[in-house]
Amino acid sequence: MRVSRGLLLAVGIPAFFILTALSTLADTSPSPGSTASGATTLPGDPQKGATLYAQNCATCHGASLEGGIGAVLNPIEKLPGVANPLDPTFLIGVITNGRSDNGRTMPAKGGNNSLTDQDVKDLAAYIIQQNRNPGGGALSPGELAKRTILWVSIAIIAMGFITYLLATYNMRWIARRAAARRK
Repeated sequence: MRVSRGLLLAVGIPAFFILTALSTLADTSPSPGSTASGATTLPGDPQKGATLYAQNCATCHGASLEGGIGAVLNPIEKLPGVANPLDPTFLIGVITNGRSDNGRTMPAKGGNNSLTDQDVKDLAAYIIQQNRNPGGGALSPGELAKRTILWVSIAIIAMGFITYLLATYNMRWIARRAAARRK
């Protein structure tokens, strides 16, 4: 019985951790607008987009895309009726034509009609790239749930293991005490 229990602990716990880690870290559902490698193709140059953003967009959307007068762009706000707000076509359309939503209005090209089509593509590329940066904003609800499940599972396993060790020790202590009374 001890061998099977020890084997269960020796194999089961690491297997559980590995399976939980794999299911937590692997997201097999590709997002819309993704290529086979899982990365959305950038429509322009994000470096140029960063410069253009600082000159034209930071006043309303914040220097770090955190929002303000305009919408939060990192993590990008979820919009009703929009499947993927980071879709390059959608972003280019919003930047080019503007948008009126929730009492906020973004003028076409942010009010700067001198922006070229390539400038708009560069801005969209910058916004997409910034949303890809780790730690660039709050976790998505799905990712938060996965991480919470992982750590709660680890805590439950640790508590079970500690309880097992304490129970084993306690049983030995009781057996020793009973043997001492019989003498």
